[in-house]
Amino acid sequence: MAVLFSCFLLVFLSEMGDKTQLLTLVLAARFRRPWAVLAGVLCAAAASLGLAAFLGGAIAAWLGPALLRWIGAASFLAVGALLLIPEKDGDAPPSGGAGAFWTTVVTIFLAEIGDKAQLAVVLLGAHYQQPLWVALGSVLGMVAADSLAIVFGGRLTAWVPMAWIRRAASLLFILFGLALLWRG
Repeated sequence: MAVLFSCFLLVFLSEMGDKTQLLTLVLAARFRRPWAVLAGVLCAAAASLGLAAFLGGAIAAWLGPALLRWIGAASFLAVGALLLIPEKDGDAPPSGGAGAFWTTVVTIFLAEIGDKAQLAVVLLGAHYQQPLWVALGSVLGMVAADSLAIVFGGRLTAWVPMAWIRRAASLLFILFGLALLWRG
């Protein structure tokens, strides 16, 4: 359960204000079909983050534990630093007759390629070496964060400034990186 919760929390916080969350907000506003958009986010997250979690487990099998710890710590620290840089707003999703669900699946999957959350999930998969729990926690974290975009939209940032959310996520990644170094 600790793996699931850690992955959920890291991905949830890293998705706050992320381009995927903003894209989800745009898709929900554009299609006005929140359940179809949410289902699309779930499928895209399962594919993207599930692959990342299992890739992390495969990487861990090839590298030794000491090297993996240093790489993981450096990567978590780098992601923590990158979270402090606000992202630019993405373009509107492509138009077409594919419907809300398929448009969401494709655009969210493509938006996640190389995203900091996906890279973090690769690291989490390598660190914990429990890809199923890493994938499940990460997918739930992304779906929860993107659900907020669908349900609350712009009202969330009226309560909590986006800069604070990014700082909290950054602090969490930095603490994970330092914890990896400390345990060595």
